[in-house]
Amino acid sequence: MSGRIFQSVIVQMKEATDKVIGVMDSEGVVVACNELSLVGTHLNKASSAIADAREQTVVCEGKTFKLLGGWNADYDYAVFVDGEDDEARCICILAAIAFNEAKVYYEEKYDKTTFMKNIISDNTLLADLYVRAKELHIDVHAPRAVFLIRQQDKIEVSTIEVLQNLFPDRQKEFVFSISETDIVLIKELSVNADSKEISKIATQIENTLNTELFLKSIIGVGSVARHLRELAERYKEAMVAIEVGQVFENEKMVIYYDNLGIGRLIYQLPTTLCEMFLGEVFKKNSIDSLDQETLYTINKFFENNLNVSETSRKLFVHRNTLVYRLEKIKKLTGLDLREFDHAIVFKVALMVKKYLVSREEANK
Repeated sequence: MSGRIFQSVIVQMKEATDKVIGVMDSEGVVVACNELSLVGTHLNKASSAIADAREQTVVCEGKTFKLLGGWNADYDYAVFVDGEDDEARCICILAAIAFNEAKVYYEEKYDKTTFMKNIISDNTLLADLYVRAKELHIDVHAPRAVFLIRQQDKIEVSTIEVLQNLFPDRQKEFVFSISETDIVLIKELSVNADSKEISKIATQIENTLNTELFLKSIIGVGSVARHLRELAERYKEAMVAIEVGQVFENEKMVIYYDNLGIGRLIYQLPTTLCEMFLGEVFKKNSIDSLDQETLYTINKFFENNLNVSETSRKLFVHRNTLVYRLEKIKKLTGLDLREFDHAIVFKVALMVKKYLVSREEANK
């Protein structure tokens, strides 16, 4: 951030006080001050003393200091005023308010990452989007992918740092936290980008977090955004990918919105309609009447494309034993899984049941 923004605020304060007012960065370097000879000097002791201060003011080396807030959680700037008395403290607090406003304004106007964050959060009007993109020299038509990285625990600073180092191009790659557990990567793709390129990036993220931080994360990937205004929708797709994937594909760490298939449709259905569907399919007996061994057999039968011989081999049972089990399922449910139409209905019913169970658990 340019020290000229802080310096312009300081100039406007000259009539209010004759005390020395300045701003230093996280390295202790004075970046703006009404005593110009101090600009560029170091306040190392003060920098160490206020690093953990956060909200309160700190007195050090004859000066009163207060951290500046903003978009970043880390300490990056602090305001200081000459003196250790109540007057210095009061001026320091008021100056911090003014500098914070200037800092936030600057970041909103000139920070590309903040701009991207506002777009996916639907905080940018379409008319403003074009103007801001032009000011920031961002190509609105470049293809981009949105990756949502979700962790079980709260995000650590090291996670964001690792991802920023993995994708260091600040003009085309944007990494930022969106909640306590979610990190977003917006990455510009090549003009002819295909699913292989996106898959390669997702795998790279998964492997890096696993090997460097020993973190297992779920990564949701939206379809390609062909325009900047599509990023908000692609972010929502990445969220849906994770939510649907956790229900129907919970063994996968990378889930693509475009590959959700029928699971995406089921996820959008009201639970009452799902319960009605199960009631219509299983007229004889409820799906709950099937024991775990029977359900395991059914899933294996589906995995092997309704092939009796292949399924019996994978289950290590005689072919006739499998046929007997399928006949038993037919008697219980009225559906013959060896018939394609019946198998489709049964597969959908299993997914609907899985969805209902997940909803019940989420509402507990």
